Formats: sequence, C-alpha cells, structure tokens
Amino acid sequence: MNIQDINFEKVNGLLPVIIQDVQTAKVLMLGYMNEEALEKTLATGQVTFFSRTKNRLWTKGETSGNFLLVDNMQLDCDQDTLLIQVNPVGPVCHKGDDTCFAQENSSKTFFIDTLRAVIAARKTASPESSYTSSLFHKGINKIAQKVGEEAVEIVIEAKDDNKELFLGEAADLLFHYLVLLEAKEYSLDEVMEVLIARHGKKA
Repeated sequence: MNIQDINFEKVNGLLPVIIQDVQTAKVLMLGYMNEEALEKTLATGQVTFFSRTKNRLWTKGETSGNFLLVDNMQLDCDQDTLLIQVNPVGPVCHKGDDTCFAQENSSKTFFIDTLRAVIAARKTASPESSYTSSLFHKGINKIAQKVGEEAVEIVIEAKDDNKELFLGEAADLLFHYLVLLEAKEYSLDEVMEVLIARHGKKA
C-alpha cells in the first residue's frame, strides 16, 4: 500500500479504517485516521487513530495496553477506506468486549491455516527435525497408510463413548489428512471448491 494513493481530500482529511482480526476475520472496530495517524501506524506497527472527540492522535491501547498490532493494510478500490488486519492484544472495546460490536472474537477453525503453513514448512526440513518431516521423508505410501490407520482408529473410537479419545483420534486423522494433501501438492482450498460445487447442485 502506498500512502500517496490515498485521497485524504475526498474524505475531508479523515480516512475510515476498518479493523479486522487477521486470525479470525472478525471485524473488531471502525476508526478514523488523518495522514499523521497513518504515518505513525506505519512507523510503529501499532494502530493509531485520530480521535474526533479529543481532537488528537491516540494509539489504541495507550492506556489499557490492548494494542492492535498491524499485520497488513489494504486500500479499497475507491482509495478512500482502509482495511487493517491486526493481531489484537486483549479486548478491543473499551467496555471489555472482544469487539466494538459486542461479538466474541474466536474461531478456532482458522488455526487450520496456521497448521497448514507449519506442515508445508516441514516438507523440506531434515527428517530428524520433526515427526512431520520424517513422514514426508518416508514418502507418499507411508503418509497414505497413516491416514488409513487413523481413519480406522476413529471408527473404533466412534463405537464407544469416550469423548477425549474420540477427539484425539479426530485430531490425528485431520492432521495426517493435511499432511497427505501437502504431499500430493493439493490445497485444502481445492477440496473446499469441490464441496462448494456439490453444495450448489440441486438434490
């Protein structure tokens, strides 16, 4: 993003800024920045707004310690609204809520993307460095075999009523499935595309 691309005149000097959690995709709050606030945000990596009520710059978290750490910024197509994806440190709302819209900011399914990145990084690492790396080193047949073994184990646990064991096997199956996708050089997004296409078909 180039700060020179922003049309501050169009927005009377105050740029609307949407704050989104980069991990959960939840919208956390809306604020405003003048050019100075944006420059400070870029320089510090912490979101700084212009307060319309106090008529001054204020860095989110300057009193509470609940900072918004910048991950990336994106300017909209009209160059008059900014989306900042952040890693929030603590609750965002001054009332103590996760967001300024009284929503809970949690979605553990987003951890899958983090796990996929870790698996991809270990694909080329030394086989002695981790269990995942050793799987890649053993080849596709061993990885596929592990997926089969974990599938059988979750079927066995499904017949009983032990939540802890069942969830453990479910986690093992999901992990090894993601390793298999990476080994085959297919993405989870491609699998999602198949599911979405099926969902769109009439029964």
